[in-house]
Amino acid sequence: MTAIQLLACAGMITGAFLVLGLKPMEFTDSLFAFLLQPRRSIREELKASTDRKTGILQREIHEVQDVLEMTGREKRFSIVCAASLILFCAGGSAAILLGNFFLAPVMATGLMFLPFWYIKLTASHYKRDVSAELETALSIITTAYLRTEDIVTAAEENVTYLNPPVSRVFQSFLMQVQLVDPDVDAALRAMRCRIDNEVFREWCDALCGCLHDRSLKSTLTPIVSKLSDMRNVNADLEYMVAEPRKEFLLMVIFVIGNIPLMYLLNQDWYAVLMHTVLGQMILSITAAVIFISAGCVVKLMRPIEYRR
Repeated sequence: MTAIQLLACAGMITGAFLVLGLKPMEFTDSLFAFLLQPRRSIREELKASTDRKTGILQREIHEVQDVLEMTGREKRFSIVCAASLILFCAGGSAAILLGNFFLAPVMATGLMFLPFWYIKLTASHYKRDVSAELETALSIITTAYLRTEDIVTAAEENVTYLNPPVSRVFQSFLMQVQLVDPDVDAALRAMRCRIDNEVFREWCDALCGCLHDRSLKSTLTPIVSKLSDMRNVNADLEYMVAEPRKEFLLMVIFVIGNIPLMYLLNQDWYAVLMHTVLGQMILSITAAVIFISAGCVVKLMRPIEYRR
């Protein structure tokens, strides 16, 4: 009966979309835009402007928007929002089909964050790849600059050996200097904002200083070596985190796998767990702990970055 009611509800929602002529992407965009900027009174606006704390959902959405913008995938934000909304409905529906109404909000909320966590994990790999490419690019360009004492010549000689997205940044720098404005200092200051990396920004600032004082070029090599140090630190961190991450995944599999195993070993225990109020509350608390722990694991898997 519950399944029939859920199917009827899904049919009603689909019919409402068809009657009103709404597209799923437009609906999700409007919904998440409302969550990001809800209508508030002037007093609430002033309080929000002075209080830096934001909701968990708003913080996750803002982080995902930053990640997609950083990786050049801004157009996929609607897809991420749609996937989040679909998983929200799927999690709540699955819990209702199991007859556990305590589990419904936990499953719906936990599954809703899965697309956001996935995007954040891809951002970690993206930052590691960019940092590795920056290490190579800045090393060879710095070596060429120490030889020629001309950053335009050094970049022009080596830009063909670089890989995206670092190569696009230096190509834009060369185009601005050679075709738009010959002011190298302005081009360097514009280039420093195109990659979200503190070492790269420090390197650009040092180059701006070298334009006025060539004796400062000795500071470039130690700046580039910071990328090597960060790579070594992140490698050690990945080695340290790998084992706890593996243990967490195994524990989650064991906890979830115990439910069907309990059905095979002792159906009375399974009935108590699935069909009594106490058992349903225990399942809900267990699911909440799993999702909260998963969020903490995703947060700890971020690479270490240099900050001045």
